[in-house]
Amino acid sequence: MTERDLGKISHVNPITLADLPLRDELVGEQPYGAPMLEVPVPLNVNENPYPPSPAIRREMARAVAEAAETLNRYPDREALGLREDLAHYIGFGVGSTQVWAANGSNEVMVQILQAFAGPGRTVLGFTPTYSMYPEYARNTHSHYVTADRNRWFGLDIDDAVQAINDSHASVVLIATPNNPTGTAIPVSVIDEICERTTAMIVVDEAYQEFSDAPDDSAIALLPKHGRLIVVRTLSKAFALAGGRVGYAVAAPAVVDALRVIRLPYHLSAPTQAVARVALSHAPQMLDKVAELRITRDETATWLARHGLDVVPSQANFVLFGRFADRHSVFTTLLERGVLVREVGPEGYLRVSAGTPEQMSEFRAAMIEVISTSPRLPAGPSDAGHGDPGPRTTDSAATRDPRHVPGGHDD
Repeated sequence: MTERDLGKISHVNPITLADLPLRDELVGEQPYGAPMLEVPVPLNVNENPYPPSPAIRREMARAVAEAAETLNRYPDREALGLREDLAHYIGFGVGSTQVWAANGSNEVMVQILQAFAGPGRTVLGFTPTYSMYPEYARNTHSHYVTADRNRWFGLDIDDAVQAINDSHASVVLIATPNNPTGTAIPVSVIDEICERTTAMIVVDEAYQEFSDAPDDSAIALLPKHGRLIVVRTLSKAFALAGGRVGYAVAAPAVVDALRVIRLPYHLSAPTQAVARVALSHAPQMLDKVAELRITRDETATWLARHGLDVVPSQANFVLFGRFADRHSVFTTLLERGVLVREVGPEGYLRVSAGTPEQMSEFRAAMIEVISTSPRLPAGPSDAGHGDPGPRTTDSAATRDPRHVPGGHDD
């Protein structure tokens, strides 16, 4: 058939998604969909609102241009230079053999489940938490169950261990600071959970740099616990969301397991080059983190002063509510050019820490809606925290990002 023949028929095949032989668990599912809208005040996906400095951007451009000279060749499939730079940044005596890098922490997490979960194995998460977790499990043919966090969105050790034992979990996912609540789990709690289980414990520290004590990390526990993995990202504090680099820190044997299942040449040469420039300027890339912590705390105080329920946060966002109709509040804010996230337990919204100008616009918009927005009874104790036992996630809940217990952003 020639191109001239194609001109006589439609260029697009009319087959529909329903006509395709999808896996059963994918039928009816929708693609990931955190709103990507052009608005004056985007405060919905927990990005660092400050881009790299002009000087660093120029250095990144030079590094990409240098990488382009050999784009006809595959990149370093082990990302050795990047892993060495990450180890230097991480500290804690970590070496490059203890670090693994991939395209955002999303890919790192999927690789972990490919290696340690999969068919016939169970992954346990503690809700409310990051709503990509059930999708990671689904995409790796893993069984996903959840147990509730306590009324303060933390973890009680005995309840957590019981949930692990009752579910026979092979992999346990613990986000701290947690998305979407911003609450942190003490390292001592993680230490004891690791002591009392043989499951792989994955601690998601995507927002750790925003914590008031960023050096108080589960990474310190790695020499003690061989089945512990700490996952981080350059997408948040490092202002490199567009660079798509996440990493795991673990025992060398765990890193070797991830090397077994990773796709060849998974991390492009330009990506590695940009990340290495960012890491070489870590203090400058993290320069606004302290300011964003202050913005977070000031925002929480302001929201509480105006009668809203605010969850104490150690991340770069604040979860607040509880609105009787949070979608109406979300829509009203959006009409005023302010995009927040409709996410988490019933009645809550989440706002990211932005620039002073963005937060001023947010507060002005909120003033207009607070007085006319009915509330639910305040307090996380009313947010559905009951029996801590494991339960299977509701697959329907992953279809609409407005009705899931976590944020879909990396």
